[in-house]
Amino acid sequence: MTQHVQWQGQLNQTAVATLANPGKMIVSPTKVGYIIMTTDRAGLERKFAAKQRNRNKPGVVLCGSLAQLDELAEMTPKIRALYQKHWDQDILLGCILPWKPEARAKYLQDGQEELMMDRRGTSCFVIKFGTPSEQIAAHFWAEKRQMIYASSANPSGQGNRGKVAGIGERIEQAADLVVEADDYVASIQPDKTVETRYEQGVMVSMVDQAGQLVKDGPTAPTDAVPVLIRKGLAVDRIMLNLADAYDVWEYHHGAYY
Repeated sequence: MTQHVQWQGQLNQTAVATLANPGKMIVSPTKVGYIIMTTDRAGLERKFAAKQRNRNKPGVVLCGSLAQLDELAEMTPKIRALYQKHWDQDILLGCILPWKPEARAKYLQDGQEELMMDRRGTSCFVIKFGTPSEQIAAHFWAEKRQMIYASSANPSGQGNRGKVAGIGERIEQAADLVVEADDYVASIQPDKTVETRYEQGVMVSMVDQAGQLVKDGPTAPTDAVPVLIRKGLAVDRIMLNLADAYDVWEYHHGAYY
């Protein structure tokens, strides 16, 4: 039977000990619900099997620090400044970005590319996703230079309602550990009900169809622009920040998929 532990406000050592072993997969709380966390290809394979998820979507990399983001992802100065603003405002944000070639060669050596990148060679790099899981991601990067990969902990296309009971029997049985923090998740959107709360974070594509970064300066009519492709928690604040940073950007929920 899968072990369950309660998050007590500090880095959960049972989660750390579990993920320190190859091929492990845990469930952990975030600002918008529960996610699956893994560290390697074997864990990613287990994630896809547990979720019965298509492999065409960009993988999610959880960044526990901006220094980690800087080492892994290609960014323009304007994109980097956008991340800094959301970091300072404690706003969950994920952007579709290319990997730096040197980071790809250094950290994706066991065939992870196939399961972490889309057809354009990009992934979604996420910050400020919630204290319980941020603590884990920050620890593994600082202590081991090891990345944490994530996906929502619910059957593909369905939400978990921010409750550990909503992750589904298949994922619950597949996980090696479940870290519970329903009260923490509920505290992020205290004015929302289970039916009206956001169950995902905002995702912004910062690349064109070939995986090349959007430009920082004025754009020609044919240039790619940032596209908000998934609405979610704090979407109003993120749209305001996008409007402050870019003269032209698009709102097109579901555009990538």
